[in-house]
Amino acid sequence: MELAEIIKDARKAAGLTQKELAEHAGVAKNLIYDLEKGKMTIRYENILKVLHILNIKVKYISPLGGKDA
Repeated sequence: MELAEIIKDARKAAGLTQKELAEHAGVAKNLIYDLEKGKMTIRYENILKVLHILNIKVKYISPLGGKDA
């Protein structure tokens, strides 16, 4: 599963809109939209903020990790 899908699925599972996730992460809403569409790469610290809010471990999205990592 690609990062865009992981973020989108986790956001929906958390019951958050893109705007709410952006507000919690302190980033612009369009950044979340673009991230979910796979249109851009965002700064590492912003990715970490989004992952933290959605309770996604960095190991899960790492090419060296996996779902159970």
